[in-house]
Amino acid sequence: MKRTGAIIAAIVILILIGVFYYRYYFVFGDGTKAGTMNYFVHKGYIFKTYEGRLIQSGIRTPTTGNIQSNEFMFSVTDKKVADQLSKSAGAYLELHYKEYFHTLPWRGVSEFIVDSVISIRPVNPQQPY
Repeated sequence: MKRTGAIIAAIVILILIGVFYYRYYFVFGDGTKAGTMNYFVHKGYIFKTYEGRLIQSGIRTPTTGNIQSNEFMFSVTDKKVADQLSKSAGAYLELHYKEYFHTLPWRGVSEFIVDSVISIRPVNPQQPY
């Protein structure tokens, strides 16, 4: 009887670990987004995370006749990528990201985690980067 209980407990623990991994660490999707970076900040009370917003070109609106910018909210976990982005406010960026199902406090407030910068181009050609 003890052996059956131990096996059931082990199975339940393995299932819980699998569910936790799937919800918080499984990469659901990855891709690239391009646009002008609106802001990039390092904030938080306990866990300081890097958060940013990319304004994408285009005019997609939920209601006909209105113009709305498309925003891509993202978090960054890599300090090198964060340093690159903090120096690129206002530039046109191409970013590679990973999408997770849920957030973790130390990973940021967004399900989208930018892991690399593909390219940085100044919006104004006279402005060096």
